[in-house]
Amino acid sequence: MTPRTLAITDLLQAYLHQVGFREREIQRRLREETLSLQGASMLLAPEQGAFMALLARLLRVERYIEIGTFTGYSALAVALSLGASGRVVTCDIDPDNTRIARRYWEEAGVADRIELILGPALSTLDAMLPTGRGEFDMAFIDADKENLIAYYERCLSLVRPGGLILVDNTLWGGSVADSLDRDASTEAIRAFNASVQADARVDMVLLPIGDGLTLAAPR
Repeated sequence: MTPRTLAITDLLQAYLHQVGFREREIQRRLREETLSLQGASMLLAPEQGAFMALLARLLRVERYIEIGTFTGYSALAVALSLGASGRVVTCDIDPDNTRIARRYWEEAGVADRIELILGPALSTLDAMLPTGRGEFDMAFIDADKENLIAYYERCLSLVRPGGLILVDNTLWGGSVADSLDRDASTEAIRAFNASVQADARVDMVLLPIGDGLTLAAPR
């Protein structure tokens, strides 16, 4: 018998948003402001932010890095879950959207825990590699899909064994399962998914949360 699985209908999604997670008021306001912006589809699902914050707490994360900041929802969610000594490094190329992020980080009282680095993320990560191997407990990749494998490989060096790498959008609205979809981003995500599934250096799982979230734990 095939195991029973759920189809997330609008009705069930609404119920999930009622009882499925906790979201601080400042996170809700950031999410609502972001939803008014062009590109709002890039916003992290709130249940995913809660899941990431819980993982950070369970792993006792002290150092967290993310590739792709947008308006700062994921960085805020994780920063709020860290202790006073916790540190977040987040990489982006957009000064306008990240200006919104900075405003909410300041209001939440976590700006001193977050270092935002503006510039191409691959260059930022490459600059960290000589001295930063194994420095981070958790990484989150939510940026351009064509560079997913490159970001992942660098995070494998920067995240300690027993840490965690999370990668967003790995189901890509379901298009990864459509063999007729040959969009460049879809093809890049397919290639990434196959690569990680075969990667003996990590334990991994792809979860149907948000737009698909891959978890890879370096051994």
